[in-house]
Amino acid sequence: MLMRTDPFRELDRLTQQVFGTHGTTTRPAAMPMDAYRDGDDYVVRFDLPGVSAESIDLDVERNVLTVRAERQAEFGDDVEVSVSERPRGVFSRQLFLGETLDTDRIEAEYHSGVLTLRIPVTERAKPRKIAIGSREDAKQLNA
Repeated sequence: MLMRTDPFRELDRLTQQVFGTHGTTTRPAAMPMDAYRDGDDYVVRFDLPGVSAESIDLDVERNVLTVRAERQAEFGDDVEVSVSERPRGVFSRQLFLGETLDTDRIEAEYHSGVLTLRIPVTERAKPRKIAIGSREDAKQLNA
């Protein structure tokens, strides 16, 4: 109902760990996430530590939600870096949203390095009770 994932994401993550590569604009790094249903909403949380809110871009087109963010280096070019293990560069994730989610009413909040999206379920997808009629209530007509 919510998404399909990239089957090569784990392979990319392992490659990044082994070779120390980070995301670029041509091959963005993936961002970890949790997704779950909470009542009438789907909640999706992305870990984006050290990313400024201004660098986060959300886009929805034809039920595809794209989240992009960029984390810049915090040191200048004239600094001699001894260790650089913290991921930086471009992070990106795409979710394929089901038809039962209301993409016009997505709410986004960014706090303490976590981007939280709340995606409402459409009214037609919510469970509803159906009234059952009874023949006992119907009047008989004599012809």
